[in-house]
Amino acid sequence: MIEANHIKENIASFSFPRLSGTIDEKNAFSLAKTKLENLNLNPSVQEFKFSTFYSRVYPKIAFSFGFILLFMFFLNIETILFPIISLVIIFILILLFVLCRRPEKIRIGKNLNSQNLFVKLYPREKKSCERNILFICHLDSKGQKISILARIRAIRSWVFSAIIVIISIFLKNYVLIQYFQILFIIGLLTLSINILATFLILFNTTNNKSKGSIDNASGIACVLELIKYYMNLESRLESFNAWFIFTGAEECGTMGIRNFYTNINDFDKHRTIIFNFDVIAKSIYIFQGKNVTNDVKTLYKMFLNNKEGVLIKKNPKKIIFGSHSDGYFLKNKKFQGFEMQDMESYKYIHTINDTKDKIDPTQLKKLCEVITNILREYDINIKNLYN
Repeated sequence: MIEANHIKENIASFSFPRLSGTIDEKNAFSLAKTKLENLNLNPSVQEFKFSTFYSRVYPKIAFSFGFILLFMFFLNIETILFPIISLVIIFILILLFVLCRRPEKIRIGKNLNSQNLFVKLYPREKKSCERNILFICHLDSKGQKISILARIRAIRSWVFSAIIVIISIFLKNYVLIQYFQILFIIGLLTLSINILATFLILFNTTNNKSKGSIDNASGIACVLELIKYYMNLESRLESFNAWFIFTGAEECGTMGIRNFYTNINDFDKHRTIIFNFDVIAKSIYIFQGKNVTNDVKTLYKMFLNNKEGVLIKKNPKKIIFGSHSDGYFLKNKKFQGFEMQDMESYKYIHTINDTKDKIDPTQLKKLCEVITNILREYDINIKNLYN
């Protein structure tokens, strides 16, 4: 049975600052582990080290060096140092790009410790099977000097302004030379937007002031409630292993899921469904990704047309720069499934205003009920189809 009061209690329990790699995150991990042990479970622990370079330093270097390149090319500086400086910057950017393709392996800068916590429940009448469902949330939180919406807008502004500046450089120097002055003014105005965005990115810093109730005590509470529900053997799925995963250091470059991936990289991605719970307050938005299987499409329709009458909103189709999650990482690894978020609560996350009073536990209860009911029906269909 899914209980709103139990969800509310868990949200309150995890509503405290718990920045990645700090004793506060360790306390959140210990609290989650204790709650699982109180359910007579023996959770697995995966400890790992990570560097803050990828999440907190790399973007500042990349965007500032990118601006310097745009600035020099736009002004068409004629000096012998220009090609040398340009080549050095391009070489550094390429080197950083290659290095950061596996950020979990980086040991540059400050190195910290974190851990993942996970439980696997087997099907009702089997020891294991090839199909898997992953219920994911993250244990850590973070505060930032500027809000996540401002950060995303700054990154978007930087990218789009850079594109316009590059086009203006090409047109004024090689194609429409007769309109040089007009194109120069357009490029200069756009370059001004780019430098403003660069300053915002450089100005932003991470702190440990957010209580992280929405992001992501709400997700923790959902996953804990689903574990409690599936602990009952009669509620257990028959065609799936159920994994319940609490990642660490999600707010520092999704380091937890990157390390946890070693446990699931050999899974059949067409027989695995992910449910990532990240940032849920009062509204429920569902992200399904692109190029999904017919099974995921079927589940998606079941979500939107759920029998409980819960309003689940479609993901607004926008390009999201600078905002990543555990679900986003797994989808890039060709896993399929769903991300549960609340786009309307983004103004609170990573701020001191991310507090438990912003969350409606009854909505989380309804979401969990929709998921369990849909999966029960889907599980029966799978069993009838393949058994």
